[in-house]
Amino acid sequence: MSNETGKNASESRRDFVRKGAVLAGGAAVLQPREALAAYGGAPAVTFPSSTLKELTKWPRYGAAEKEALHALIEENTFYNALPAFENDWKEYTKSPYVKAHMNGSSALTSMYFALDLPAGSEIMVPSYTFFATCLAMRFFGLVPVFVDIDPKTACFDLEDAKKKLTPRTKAVVAMHSWGLPCEMDKIAGWCKEKGLILLEDAAHAHGAWMQGKAMGTWGVMGIYSFQASKVLPTVEGGMGMYQTRGYYERAAAFGHYEDPVKFAKDSPVRAYEGTGFGQKYRMHPFAAAVARVQLRGLEERNAVSNGNVKRMNERLCQLPGLSEPRCRADQKRVYYNANMLFVDAAKAGFNRDQLMRALKAEGVRVTMWDYPEQHKLKIYSEARWWHHAPVIPASMPGDAQVNGTHIMLPLIHGEAPELIEQYGKAFEKVWARRTEVSKL
Repeated sequence: MSNETGKNASESRRDFVRKGAVLAGGAAVLQPREALAAYGGAPAVTFPSSTLKELTKWPRYGAAEKEALHALIEENTFYNALPAFENDWKEYTKSPYVKAHMNGSSALTSMYFALDLPAGSEIMVPSYTFFATCLAMRFFGLVPVFVDIDPKTACFDLEDAKKKLTPRTKAVVAMHSWGLPCEMDKIAGWCKEKGLILLEDAAHAHGAWMQGKAMGTWGVMGIYSFQASKVLPTVEGGMGMYQTRGYYERAAAFGHYEDPVKFAKDSPVRAYEGTGFGQKYRMHPFAAAVARVQLRGLEERNAVSNGNVKRMNERLCQLPGLSEPRCRADQKRVYYNANMLFVDAAKAGFNRDQLMRALKAEGVRVTMWDYPEQHKLKIYSEARWWHHAPVIPASMPGDAQVNGTHIMLPLIHGEAPELIEQYGKAFEKVWARRTEVSKL
C-alpha cells in the first residue's frame, strides 16, 4: 500500500467515525442492516469460530517438538538437554552466564538468595506483578517496597520509585509487563546514581529488546519463565541470567546441588559440593528439549503475532478514547497472552463494560483481566512473615487505571486479514453509534 493510499484509507475511516457519531444521535436514520448487534442488527464478525480457535491456540507445538522428545527418550541421554538449552539461550541473549530452573518462581528465589543482602534490606518492586516477584524475598529476610506502574505502559513507574526510596533500599526489580520493555536506560541510570542493584523479571518478554540488549541483560541478574502461557512455552521451566560469576555461582548452587563441583577451585561455592545450598530446582529435561525447538522459531512466531497486532492497532487506535501501551522507537516489544488496549471513557463516550457488551454482541472476542495488586493481598499485611512489615500504600493510581481501563483482544498466530478487517469494522461500527452504546 502506498503512503497516499494509506493516508486516504485512514482519512476515510476517520470520516466514517465522525459521521457515524452524528448519525448515532438519531436512531431513525440508521438502516436496519447497520444497527448494532446488541440491538438486533447483524454481527460485524462472521469469521468462523473454529478457525479463530486454531489461530489463537497456545502453546503451539508440532512435529518438531514431538521429534525432539522422542529422540531424547530413544537416546536415553536426558540431562544433556539442559546444558544444550543453556548454551542456546546464552548465545541468543548474549548473557555471560545463564542457568535453567524448573520455573520462573525458582529462578526468582535463587536470584534473591544470590544477592546475599543483610536481612531487612528493601527491594523496590511493582505491585502489578505475579506474586513470585515479591514473595520470594521473604525467605531471605528481604522486604518489598511496592512501586506503582505508569498507566501509559503498565510498566515500572520510576517517578513513583524515586518518592519511595529509603535508606534500607538496596535493589530494584523491573518487570516487563505483557512483553513491553521498561525504560531500562532511565531506570539503570537512576540505580547507578543511587548505588542500587538492578534486577529484572522478564517472564513476559521473550524476544523483547531495548537499544540492542535483550531483556534480562540490563540488570546484574534477570529471570525468564517458560510456563505454558508464556511467549516461549515449555509447560513449566525458567531461566536465570547473570552478569557476574559470583551471582551466577550462588544462584546456581542454591537449587542445583550438582553444580559446585563444576566451578573453579577458587570459587567460594566450590566447598558446597554434593549439597549446594539445599534446594533442587533443576529444569525437567523434556522441558529443555521443547525449549530448544521453541527458541529456534521464537523470532518468526513473534514477527507474525506482532505484525497482526500492528495491523489491528493502527486502525483501532484512530478511534477516540482507544490507545495502546506506549512503546519507544528504541524498544522492540513482544506480546504476551493478549493485545492490551486502553479505553478512555470520557473520550469514547461510553465505559468499558458498555463497550465490551457491544463488541461481544458484534462477535469480537474481547476480555479483561485485572492483574492482582500484590500490596492488597493478605500475606503482605502480616508482619510475622517479614523482617519488618512492608509499607502498604494507600493507593496505586497507575495500577488502578490500567486494571480499570484495559481491554484485551486475542493474539493471532497466523495469517488472518479477513478477521482483522472484521474486527476493525466491528469497532468502527460501535464507535459510530456511541450514544446507543452508552445506554447498554
